[in-house]
Amino acid sequence: MMSHCTSLFLLALLVPVLPLSAQEPSGDRFGPVVLRPDDKPAFAEPPAGFNVRQGEPDVGRTEVVEYESNSVATTRKMSVYTPPGYSKEKKYPVLYLLHGIGGDESEWHRFATPEVIVGRLIAEKKAVPMIIVMPNGRAQKNDRAEGDVFRHAPAFGEFDRDLLGSIIPFMEKNYAVEKNREGRALAGLSMGGGQSLNFGFANLETFAWIGAFSAAPNTRPPAELLPDPAAAKPKPRLVYLSCGNKDGLISVSQGVHAYLKEKGVDHVWHVDGHGHDPAHWSASLYHFAQRVFQPGK
Repeated sequence: MMSHCTSLFLLALLVPVLPLSAQEPSGDRFGPVVLRPDDKPAFAEPPAGFNVRQGEPDVGRTEVVEYESNSVATTRKMSVYTPPGYSKEKKYPVLYLLHGIGGDESEWHRFATPEVIVGRLIAEKKAVPMIIVMPNGRAQKNDRAEGDVFRHAPAFGEFDRDLLGSIIPFMEKNYAVEKNREGRALAGLSMGGGQSLNFGFANLETFAWIGAFSAAPNTRPPAELLPDPAAAKPKPRLVYLSCGNKDGLISVSQGVHAYLKEKGVDHVWHVDGHGHDPAHWSASLYHFAQRVFQPGK
């Protein structure tokens, strides 16, 4: 784990954020937090125990699968969640859910139990039955989060080729998934949030739903993400931005929010009371999962 005294200069130079884990303290160490008038919650906090299994008979199934990556030229792993009652006789939308710079395909399970969060929402009819793919966003042959994780930042920037060229085709060949943009969402935490904004806006013909939970400084400048919002076709069905009001990286998300607001692009802006931490990411998944793939959204 990187030292907490890592400077903002190093952050800006190397783009990503510090390694993330359930033990990592809140992110106010990144820099001063300057809140603006509209940096407020859009939703209430999730109910107590929303991410803890409480005896549900079936919240779905998660398995680790291997696939051949054309861009990395090696066999890679990803976690795939299928909802309760999954059947190849149906077609399911897919949420591609990305991790932070210190994580891998197992990071979401280490602190957020996505199968419990989403499985329970599905059972309560608050979320559409969906498949969740949690890949390794570090597109290089040694994709383990080890050593100086900052050195591997460029591999995150190249992950779109793996996602678009290998992962999505693998899912469409091996799982009962919808094969259109309306059936694909892309979201992630921190480094993965930046990836989701970068790759989602660049590929609106592939993803209709985009979510970034406390996006890291790998996020492209807002005017590069969506240079001409009025001409963007097709348009995103949902852009969900969230951050904690104790997160020293909030300026990244604030910048994207301000740009989208100025350009009249509909989006959700949710600022809760957390830091750059698992509490925020778990709650963000809880809120995001209820808003993707919904008819009429």
